[in-house]
Amino acid sequence: MRHILVVDDDPMVSMAIEICLQRNEFRVTIADGGEAGLRALGNEQFDLMIIDIFMPHMRGFESIRLFHDRAPAIPLIAMSGYAFADLNSPAPDFLRMALELGAARCLRKPFTPKALLAAIRDCLAERQAAAARLG
Repeated sequence: MRHILVVDDDPMVSMAIEICLQRNEFRVTIADGGEAGLRALGNEQFDLMIIDIFMPHMRGFESIRLFHDRAPAIPLIAMSGYAFADLNSPAPDFLRMALELGAARCLRKPFTPKALLAAIRDCLAERQAAAARLG
């Protein structure tokens, strides 16, 4: 059973993701913030991480960089509910920035269970293909 770490400071988001993943036969560990997520990463083995970009006690993209640096072989899906750049906005493109810091995929909140599962399957398939090439 694939083990996924979900790091989000919003308990409702974490619970919704956990229920969706458990229904699809994933093992889930929930961390309620960056520090708890890093502790979990040090104590358990994970196949994938889902990390909120903006959480208290971690400055923006610090969480993506820290998690990717700590476990570069584990695919990381970044998620955020903040505004994203569009053609008419000078706002930063948070998703692109997350990808540059090591995220394999990005999801904008709110996202559908179907979008979440597709991102997870893509990341796990890419990791498996990379492992096959190396092995």
